[in-house]
Amino acid sequence: MKKLFVLLGLCMSTLGQAQNFGDYFENKTLRLDYIFGGNAKTQYVLLDELASYPVWSGRTTHLGEVPLKGNGQIEVYDNASNKLIYKTSFSTLFQEWLSTDEANTANRSFENVYLIPFPKEKARVELVLFDAEGKVKNTLTHQIDPKDILIHKKGIKDITPYTYVHKAKEGQKAINVVFVAEGFQQGEMDKFNKAVNTSIQEILKHKPFGQLADRFNFIAVNSASLDSGVSVPREGNWKKTAIESNFDTFYSERYLTTNRIKKLHDVLAGIPYEHIVILANTDVYGGGGIYNSYTLTTTGHKKFAPVVVHEFGHSFAGLADEYFYPNDVLSDLISNQSEPWEQNITTLVDFDSKWKSQLKKGTPIPTPNKEAKKYPIGVYEGLEGKKIYKAADDCRMKTNEYDRFCTVCQNAIEKLILFYTE
Repeated sequence: MKKLFVLLGLCMSTLGQAQNFGDYFENKTLRLDYIFGGNAKTQYVLLDELASYPVWSGRTTHLGEVPLKGNGQIEVYDNASNKLIYKTSFSTLFQEWLSTDEANTANRSFENVYLIPFPKEKARVELVLFDAEGKVKNTLTHQIDPKDILIHKKGIKDITPYTYVHKAKEGQKAINVVFVAEGFQQGEMDKFNKAVNTSIQEILKHKPFGQLADRFNFIAVNSASLDSGVSVPREGNWKKTAIESNFDTFYSERYLTTNRIKKLHDVLAGIPYEHIVILANTDVYGGGGIYNSYTLTTTGHKKFAPVVVHEFGHSFAGLADEYFYPNDVLSDLISNQSEPWEQNITTLVDFDSKWKSQLKKGTPIPTPNKEAKKYPIGVYEGLEGKKIYKAADDCRMKTNEYDRFCTVCQNAIEKLILFYTE
């Protein structure tokens, strides 16, 4: 498998060099605002608005590839040549909601925002959502005219105050990660900035982030809220906060999210960003992380530091939870009939594409939990009967008490960082 990774890296490097960023894109960002909605049976995807930012802060190589499949993808094609010029992948809160009981009886809508480099000429965008088996479920195709007068220019004035807390060695190749204040009043920004520093220190304590720290920009965004704290609907407690987050997502007490995605990105307009970490001002345990969308975690709880790393593992690296509960919504998103795209779990449908080559000779597949000391890398069932397997008995993606990512997660994160920066 190591040889395969080397060949794959060489192929991606060749493709990235074959397409010059400046041939098709300006150094600007095009923001795509969508509404996803419907119910478990019928869904729709609608274009809401186009906006632009003055600078592009994402990758400038590997433009026509994605490192992970995700639960959805966006492809951008040049109209004149019909050439694929940009591609990105993502997951959504909407797709999680489709697995809930509520989705069987109700209709709901969810905001989603994606950033692409600003095309120089007319282009076509194709958006696709996948189902639990990775098959195409919903699609939307629309046109982009870069001269369209209705593209809303944002990020030119009234930019939210921000500060670089950690700078990359090469700014133009950096992965830009912003930390957004949620539920912090203006007078509480010292408290927020302390939480930002704690978050960065904790992330960099973990391999491979610490070893590749010079490839990241970490930026603190001082987005002040009118109220202190966050909304707790079950208590009838609704706050006026920067991005209107709330507990009780899908009626789960600890699940803290926001569906005000347009508001979140408006807060960030004019700031160089690609990945988002939202730090909430509450001591209640909770949070969430959605691949290529955001991490949201609380800052006052004693387990805050490990939780922010775990959730960043979701939102940045697309890693799956390695714990499962009976009737868990998230595990319902994984089909035993296909191989999940998340790199740290397998259903054994296509185990060759995962960590099979890293197993010690003679490792039983599946691996009994009692053999964990003998086989540090194995194939351990996350929950009996689910047939969803993980590589190690314990990992940061399983428990807060474990102090590191397992070897398989570390390799997946490193591969992703190199994709973005080389």
